Amino acid sequence: MRRMFGFLIGILVGALVGSSIALLLAPESGEEIRAQLRERGQNFLGEIRSSVDTRRIELTDKLDSMRLPRHNLS
Repeated sequence: MRRMFGFLIGILVGALVGSSIALLLAPESGEEIRAQLRERGQNFLGEIRSSVDTRRIELTDKLDSMRLPRHNLS
């Protein structure tokens, strides 16, 4: 699990660095670049929040199912 988490963080950081460099080297005005960076940052944070919420729901459901009493059917 830790290796997967590290891999995903590496992908996210690489994507952020790559997109930032591409935007800085693009032949556009500073205002346009700032607007694009702001928009991408907001989209990125929205995706993270969505992923966190989804994972929280999954873990809550799993915890709730583990708290249910087990019935011995033997």
